[in-house]
Amino acid sequence: MIEFVLPGRGARPGSLLWSATRRWRVTEPLGLGVVGTGDWGANLVRNFASLRDARLMALCDTDRERLSQAAARFPQARATTRIEDLLAAADVQAVVVAASAAQHYALVKAALEAGKDVFVEKPLALRVDHAEELVRIARDSRRVLMVGHLLLYHPGVRALKEMVQRGDLGDLYYIYSQRVNLGKVRKDENALWSFAPHDLSVILHLFEAEPVDVAARGSAYLQGNVEDVVFLHLRFADGRMAHVHVSWLDPHKLRKFTVVGSRKMVVFDDMEASEKIKVYDKGVDRGGQIVSYGDALTVRSGDILIPRISLQEPLRLECQHFVDRVRDRAAPLTGGANGLAVVKVLAAAQASLESGGVPVPLVQPARVG
Repeated sequence: MIEFVLPGRGARPGSLLWSATRRWRVTEPLGLGVVGTGDWGANLVRNFASLRDARLMALCDTDRERLSQAAARFPQARATTRIEDLLAAADVQAVVVAASAAQHYALVKAALEAGKDVFVEKPLALRVDHAEELVRIARDSRRVLMVGHLLLYHPGVRALKEMVQRGDLGDLYYIYSQRVNLGKVRKDENALWSFAPHDLSVILHLFEAEPVDVAARGSAYLQGNVEDVVFLHLRFADGRMAHVHVSWLDPHKLRKFTVVGSRKMVVFDDMEASEKIKVYDKGVDRGGQIVSYGDALTVRSGDILIPRISLQEPLRLECQHFVDRVRDRAAPLTGGANGLAVVKVLAAAQASLESGGVPVPLVQPARVG
């Protein structure tokens, strides 16, 4: 029977304690503890509990009523209001953090320092230096740190990424996205931090680069100091750009990306039941001998292709990916560095928002390996 090895708690590479390893067999389920059992936390609990190679060992929440409801649905897991109890449990090898964003940094840091692998919902942290620190701790302790950028596990986004990698779209020119709805209005975070991590993670994934600077404008109509609508503009070094519109004060419910390339254009619409991706064979071709500017450019309008996309639940795929990465110790698709990159853009956007839309350069991170 195959075994894999994890370093002992608190061990440093090269130390004697590093050699005193912990082992468990691949066939044994991974013991999980979940911190935060609110709306999204409940979804994570449900999905992780459904995996054959994972076992829900503990639930933690300071809201006793919410914790009681979760414990009633999953009686196999111990319930506690103390994070210390969960982190001290030997049968909890990995921790899932689904608490409020303001708590992410402290909870993830505590879990990593307790020797646990960690899955944390987006965003990784609310400050760039905090995100850098978490990435550094995970690297130094050889822990798996994965951020819940859910859309990167969506079969539609995966198909879109494959098209880009194959060169189907040609050179990417620009991307714009819309993530708007009427509600749910938040009080503890604005539309930028609540909605934009989804879109930013996809844009950075497709462009495989960080922007040079970010400009953002928004307004707070309902609560005075919490922006209900935000428009972001990302400028990249090679001339590419991206635009993001997020709001919970809008008559439409949209979850849409438009990707424009030199050869083809693609629309990913997550609100579509089945036709989530449409590939437009449209573009502008450059002519041969240039007589005038108009003669040099020819508009091309071809077919529309609707590829078949798997209907697998992205959240289940994301949860399985985390369990797999804890087992094989490979880098997650949305690891700490990915989470840090998104936080850098969010922080620059927030600074721009507070300065009236002035473009703000991205903070250059400390070396994270």
